[in-house]
Amino acid sequence: VWIPVVTPFRDHRVDHAALAALVRRLAGDGVAGIVVCATTGEAPLLSDDERVAVLGTIKACTALPLIMGASGTTADQVLRRIDAAMAHAPAAFMMTAPPYLRPSQEALIQFFTSVADASPAPLVVYDIPARTGVRIELATLLALAAHPRIVALKDCGGRVDQTEALIADGRLQVLCGNDNEWFSSRCLGGAGAIAASAHICTDLFVAFDQALARGDLASGRALWRRLKPLTVGLFEEPSPAPLKALLAAQGECANELRAPMTVASSALARRLSAMVAGLSAPG
Repeated sequence: VWIPVVTPFRDHRVDHAALAALVRRLAGDGVAGIVVCATTGEAPLLSDDERVAVLGTIKACTALPLIMGASGTTADQVLRRIDAAMAHAPAAFMMTAPPYLRPSQEALIQFFTSVADASPAPLVVYDIPARTGVRIELATLLALAAHPRIVALKDCGGRVDQTEALIADGRLQVLCGNDNEWFSSRCLGGAGAIAASAHICTDLFVAFDQALARGDLASGRALWRRLKPLTVGLFEEPSPAPLKALLAAQGECANELRAPMTVASSALARRLSAMVAGLSAPG
């Protein structure tokens, strides 16, 4: 279980104290690592200096491996972000296809390969066509898997046949990125998930994932039936607004996002809080 950690804000600035406390709590709940400055962390709304500062805060408060988001429009921009982050030695970098441009599949191969050739650390490809406007097709991902520094995929493609083929190929670690598909990805043999939902009831999500990893389908299925409504509800409004509303209710950060993002509706926040209360109840 990897957490694409939120970036707490207070009065329009990054709340580093809240960030450090949240990461320490997640580490104590048994997650495998932290993904820094990804979609859930509102990375497009952070300056490059803020991104590095967020990584530094997290690096200083946990020994967990860190994956740093380094997405950008050009390979040069991505590599500048990688270079700036290397002082904090993340375990890997994660990058999407260039957003908005909708390049060809051959252009995507060139884009990812040029970054991988120059990167000092492994890369995680992040396939999220709903945000970038372009799918990374199966043949493209299989071609990229041949590169020694392209080691994993955050899979938000939403196509089970492609997920199954990549898992069967075996060269990339396939990490589910659509939280509500976590159960099926894991049962197909996926390596786990980069899951925003697991900020909440983290110990239950960890127990669920570990059950499937050891082949205990009955326990995994029972936990998933309890947890799946949360993985759906947290994305009923633009993420990470519903998640931040829940974290604020738990006293872990302010309920604040950067414009143009807005906070979750009070009706959804109340419904999600009731969901979490039910999950936290004995039995």
